[in-house]
Amino acid sequence: MASFSLTSSSPTLHKATIIDPSSSSSSSSSSSSSHAFPHRPPFVLRMPHQPRRLQTPLVLSKIQSLRHKTRATPVTKDLWDNSILKSETPVLVIFYANWCGPCRMVHRIIDEIATEYAGKLKCFIVNTDTDMQIKAVPVVLMFKNGEKCDSVIGTMPKEFYVAAIERVLKS
Repeated sequence: MASFSLTSSSPTLHKATIIDPSSSSSSSSSSSSSHAFPHRPPFVLRMPHQPRRLQTPLVLSKIQSLRHKTRATPVTKDLWDNSILKSETPVLVIFYANWCGPCRMVHRIIDEIATEYAGKLKCFIVNTDTDMQIKAVPVVLMFKNGEKCDSVIGTMPKEFYVAAIERVLKS
């Protein structure tokens, strides 16, 4: 266990002293220098030259949505009747928000499902930030002959969605 003494005259480091490496004397004094390490640059110079831009979740979600190309077709209130309710084939609709992390996970799963069930099932996406009055996201609804058959609220594994789709296709 190390102990510090203020009265000792030994050349050890004292708690109340500042060592000036540029001085040639071995004795230390608390008033010998205004800063302890002149060979180190000030704190400001050690900071990165260009500070990292702070990005809000909305900006990040827009950037990420541009990177991710979707296979599901975006639909709005205006296209709802023609796209979903009057469709001859079963329809899967995911309601999502750009800022929602679980929505992005479900969105990727639905994109995989859209490629696997191409021709048997139509997949649509609805952004709840701009359309509809959905309060909880992600929500996946399945329609057949214009009527809601099944719904999944929250994030589930792909197998769960596939089982629900198979039930709708068999009915």
